[in-house]
Amino acid sequence: MEQIKITQVRSLIKRPKSQKATIQALGLGRVNKRVVVDATPQIWGMVHKVNHLVVIEKI
Repeated sequence: MEQIKITQVRSLIKRPKSQKATIQALGLGRVNKRVVVDATPQIWGMVHKVNHLVVIEKI
């Protein structure tokens, strides 16, 4: 399965609770933290919700 690398590049300060929860569900939480996950439709939906806070790279 295809994998993607997600890097958090913006802070969660003054963000809605739903965006904070989505970032935590992705395994992020600090600026410049990276995770590698499978590119499932559920992950793409979460990434789309917080796309202004993260950078995505296909592996």
